[in-house]
Amino acid sequence: TLVTLVLFWGAYALVDGIAALIGGWQTKDGGKPMWTIVLVGLAGIAAGIFTFLQPGVTAIALLMLIAVWAIVHGVFEISAAIRLRKEIKNEWLLILSGALSVAFGVLMILNPGAGALAVLTLLGAFSIAYGALLVVLAFKLRKHATTTGTPAVA
Repeated sequence: TLVTLVLFWGAYALVDGIAALIGGWQTKDGGKPMWTIVLVGLAGIAAGIFTFLQPGVTAIALLMLIAVWAIVHGVFEISAAIRLRKEIKNEWLLILSGALSVAFGVLMILNPGAGALAVLTLLGAFSIAYGALLVVLAFKLRKHATTTGTPAVA
């Protein structure tokens, strides 16, 4: 049902937001936290909390909430990748995942009449593609850390 979809997405956004908040705070850029990642985390936490407080949200409102979240998340990922381009290799994977997130959000805004099944299919396809890109990036960063003896991001 739609309410189940809403709650699953809310849980995902909340967990992803917490992970991004922790990662952004722990990752230092010139001795300071990576504020773009911290903002992604705060946006995810806010979206997750809103979803749990309003589980009866309509399909169109859910669609717009997810779309805006995906666009904001993607823009901040692209920004972080550009800032980290001298620190990590294969930053294009983070840029590509951000671009995929932005494209997903725009597609959802352009097709607001999509039913709950279409939203679920789009969300599933996005999650698989997005997750695959981040797994590839994680392996590249791990390889970088083991070959150089230093973490990819200090």
